[in-house]
Amino acid sequence: MRTAPTILHLDMDAFYASAEQAAKPSLRGKAVVVGGLGPRGVVATASYEARAFGVRSAMPMAQARRLAPNAAYLVPRFGLYRSISEQVMGLLHALSPLVEPLSLDEAFVDLEAGDAAWDETSARLVGERLRADIRGLTGLTGSVGLAACKMLAKIASEEAKPDGLVVIEPGTERALLEPMPVRILPGVGPATGDHLRRAGITTVGDIAEAGEDELVRLLGKAHGHALYAMALARDDRPVVAEREAKSVSVEDTYDVDIHDRIRVGTEVGRLADRCVRRLRAAGLSGRTIVLKVRRYDFSTLTRSETLRGPTDDPAVVREAAARLLESVDTTGGVRLLGVGVSGLADYTQEDLFAQAAGERERESGQTEEPEELPAERQTAPAERRWPAGHDVRHAEFGHGWVQGSGLGRVTVRFETPGSQPGRVRTFRVDDPDLEPADPLPLVPLIPERSQEQGAGKSAYASSEPASLPKSWSASSKADGGATSRP
Repeated sequence: MRTAPTILHLDMDAFYASAEQAAKPSLRGKAVVVGGLGPRGVVATASYEARAFGVRSAMPMAQARRLAPNAAYLVPRFGLYRSISEQVMGLLHALSPLVEPLSLDEAFVDLEAGDAAWDETSARLVGERLRADIRGLTGLTGSVGLAACKMLAKIASEEAKPDGLVVIEPGTERALLEPMPVRILPGVGPATGDHLRRAGITTVGDIAEAGEDELVRLLGKAHGHALYAMALARDDRPVVAEREAKSVSVEDTYDVDIHDRIRVGTEVGRLADRCVRRLRAAGLSGRTIVLKVRRYDFSTLTRSETLRGPTDDPAVVREAAARLLESVDTTGGVRLLGVGVSGLADYTQEDLFAQAAGERERESGQTEEPEELPAERQTAPAERRWPAGHDVRHAEFGHGWVQGSGLGRVTVRFETPGSQPGRVRTFRVDDPDLEPADPLPLVPLIPERSQEQGAGKSAYASSEPASLPKSWSASSKADGGATSRP
C-alpha cells in the first residue's frame, strides 16, 4: 500500500435529488424522492430531508410514500444528471489521467498518477479545491475521501457525508476499521453479514481476530482470503481508467402483470431492438443473447443462447430472444422482462443465419422502425404525458416544471434555478401553449466561458477551478498550489 493518502473517492451527495432541489427553488430544504412512480416503482435517490423519514434508495416507492406522504415524488431526468456528471468528471480528469467512474455520481482518482498530490497536505488541498470547484460549477455538493487505497478512500467518503472531506492517514487504518461493523467492507452484503453474525463476528476487528483460516472455513477460499485482507486494511487494487463493458442489457418492469403470450412476445421483441440500439451506440456486438423473465411470484428465470459469432443485427437478436422465450412458462403472468447481449466484441461476424434472418425480415416487410398504428388508433391522438418533475415551457408564463397530472389536467410550477419559488397554475393536458422543454443549467455560465463556448470550446474545458477555497492565496495558485510538485 501507499505511504500517502493519494487515492481520492468522490461521491456526490444524494445526487439526483440534490439536482432536482437545485433546479426547483420551491423544493430546497424539503423532502424529495426520485424514482419510478408506478405501482412497482423503486426509489432511485432520496434527499437527506426524506431520509430523515426512513426513505432509502432501492426501497419500493409505495413504502416510501407511506413513510413520507408529503414529500415531492419526481420522475428521473437522466439527461440532466448525465450533463452534470460530465462536468464533474471533467474536473476529475483535470487532476489525473487515472479516473475510474463507478456511476454517474461516483469515481476514484489516482492523484499520484497526475502528480496532483504526494503527501497528506497536498492531497487535502486538492480535495478541498475539488469540492469548491464542483459547487461553483454545478451548484451541488460532493463528499471526498482520501486514503492510501481504494477501499479506505470509499469508507472515508461515506464518513464525510454530506458535503465533507475525510482523510485517513497511513498508519491509522487498523484502529479506524476495528470498531466498524462488518457491512462496511466491500463484498459483505446482508447474507454474508448474517452468516458472520451467527459465528459471533460483528465488527471488522472480530474478522481480524478470527484469523484467515476461520474466514476461509466460513466463507470459502476466495471470499475468506479477500475479506481477511480487507480487515487488515490491505487493498492493492489500482485505479483503472477504462472499465470494459461485459454486457449490454435493457429491462422493463410492468405496473400490471402481462398474461397475454402475444403481448409478452411483442415486449421481448421491443426490448431486443432497444438492446441492439445500445450495442450499436457503443460500437459493440455480442455473441450471447440472454433473456430474463420475472414471473408473477417473483421467481426469476434466465435463458441464454450463444451464436457462432458476434452480431449487432436486430433481426438476429429478436429471433434468438423469441426462441429463448419459447422455453419459459408465462402462464401465471410476467412482471419484468429483459434482453441482454454478452460476449462483447468491437466487430461483427457476418453469419449466414444472420443474413437469412435479415432476408426473412425484409420479405415480411419488417423493419427497425415501429409498426404503424391501426387506422382507428391513428385518428385518435394519444394523450400527452407530463411526467412529474420534468421541464415544460408555456407561451405566456415561461419555463416551469410539472408538479402532477391526471384527469385531463396538468399542474405546473413556474420557476427556474435562479428564481424565487414560483406560482402554480393548472392547464388542460392538451393545451397548445404548453410543451416539453430542456432542463436549464443549474449554475449560469460565466460570461467569459460563454464566449469560449461560442468559439467552439467547451464552457468547462478549462482546468482552472470555478472557485478556490479561502485557504488558497493568489500566490499559491500562481506557484502551482497542489496541482504540481514544487
